[in-house]
Amino acid sequence: MPALPTPRFDIFYRHAELTGLLQEYAAARPGLMSLQSIGKSHEGRDIWVVALTNESTGADRDKPAFWVDGNIHAGELTASTACLYWLHQLLSGHGSDARITQLLDTRAVYICPRVNPDGAELALADRPRFIRSSTRLYPFDEDPVEGLTVEDIDGDGRVLHMRMPDPHGPWKCHADEPRLMVPREPGEFGGSYYRVMPEGTLTHYDGLLISVNPNREGLDLNRNFPAYWRQEFEQSGAGPYPTSEPEVRAMVDFIVTHPNIGAAVSFHTHSGVILRPMGTQSDDDMTPEDLWVYKRLSALGEKLTGYPAVSIYHDFKYHPKEIITGTQDWIYEHLGALFWTVEIWAPNKEAGITDYDWIHWYREHPVEDDLKLLKWSDEQCAGNAHVTWYPYRHPQLGMIELGGWDRLNYWRNPPPHLREREAARFPAWLTQIALSLPKLEVLRTEVRALGPDTWRVRFAVANAGYLPSHISKRALERKTTRGVVFELHLPPGVALVSGKQRVVGPQLDGHAPKNSLQAFLPNREITADRAVAEWIVKAPRGTHLALTATADRAGTVRTEVTLD
Repeated sequence: MPALPTPRFDIFYRHAELTGLLQEYAAARPGLMSLQSIGKSHEGRDIWVVALTNESTGADRDKPAFWVDGNIHAGELTASTACLYWLHQLLSGHGSDARITQLLDTRAVYICPRVNPDGAELALADRPRFIRSSTRLYPFDEDPVEGLTVEDIDGDGRVLHMRMPDPHGPWKCHADEPRLMVPREPGEFGGSYYRVMPEGTLTHYDGLLISVNPNREGLDLNRNFPAYWRQEFEQSGAGPYPTSEPEVRAMVDFIVTHPNIGAAVSFHTHSGVILRPMGTQSDDDMTPEDLWVYKRLSALGEKLTGYPAVSIYHDFKYHPKEIITGTQDWIYEHLGALFWTVEIWAPNKEAGITDYDWIHWYREHPVEDDLKLLKWSDEQCAGNAHVTWYPYRHPQLGMIELGGWDRLNYWRNPPPHLREREAARFPAWLTQIALSLPKLEVLRTEVRALGPDTWRVRFAVANAGYLPSHISKRALERKTTRGVVFELHLPPGVALVSGKQRVVGPQLDGHAPKNSLQAFLPNREITADRAVAEWIVKAPRGTHLALTATADRAGTVRTEVTLD
């Protein structure tokens, strides 16, 4: 067996390197992994998806499946690292790790390490420029004629801050730590103050007025999904219409054409938190059975990853009066599959700041937190997370200073020596979710002679998984999954006397308990995880009949009976 490639998790791969690495994996484990491009990005790069399953036990489409993606936002590069890390764990663990072996023998995993290859390539450029997501010019394509464009102006591979003395400036140096900029107090005057702005170049600067230009690439691919899509005036970056962008359309098409996908995780950065639906409504408005399942599986995530799991609606709004929609709304609220967003990495927590709000901290926090972060930069990051201010002759502003936080390399992503540690948090939880998916199995087949050439055929199946075959009540409400579909395949010379050749049966419960054994009333449906189809056929003795049962999210099983 060829050796697996040895990836590095302390670096971020450019597109060509990522492509080569994935091709090496596929060549090393052809029976466990296949690689396909599901489409081209705006700039024409392949969007790669890995399909992982033991093909000797069945095709990926015949098995319940789990989807994982990352790097839909340009600078959130650790999301791609987390995908690659689990990919490596799965391929190296099959045959030696019992849980991984069980997973790939019975289920399929689809991994898209980089939904947005164009944006990632720009973030990894020698002179990066920050953009949110896609590189397509939107909503307008003209060059800026005034204002500040955020970019790396001195060619050091970082986009920092610029500061310049200004008696009207809102910032000042900390009294005991002059590297640290802190807000000017209400009513304060008589000191040395600064105006601070992002690193960048100015167009048509008049010596007085400065405004930061929006990115010419104003799209946010995570706002381009079909469910609850809203126009630009309501949701910035949403695009001209749902799935207008090729990256999103490729992902949507793939998932829609793979109804076996019952759960998904999307990796982002940063905040160090697991986010669960819903994004548009409170827990009080959520289907209770789904909320209970989410809380149960999210609690496993907290235990196995060390990240808290919270509601998007209640705990992760960018603004208390606004809601944002994205992948989670389409996959759960639209399709009824389970979905989580994982925001990897929390520099605050790394610095010993434990009591903070994931969103509001960025609007306002005590200066003691900044001092802790500066100490962390000095002691754990060789002083590189917060760059000491240094002089620079700006082409429009003259002498200024550059410095402050290196956000791409230390805030949006962990520093190199911590990237593998963060990625290693997730495989155990991802594996447990995937193993919880419904799994259709043949329970029994029966043939009974009713006459010399007349036979009753019974076909019984069961759900061997934890979750029900429909995954969620939301799926039933949205009518996105059918019950078990039984089919009798009739060869020439066989007549169907009774029953339908194709029968749509019930949804099947999983083995997740609905309540405890101390509940007031027992469950009434003891065998709701099973279903049976029955036919009467007319055929000669010794005839072979093929039988199939399919549940959209629980897989397909096939068997054969002999009329004897």
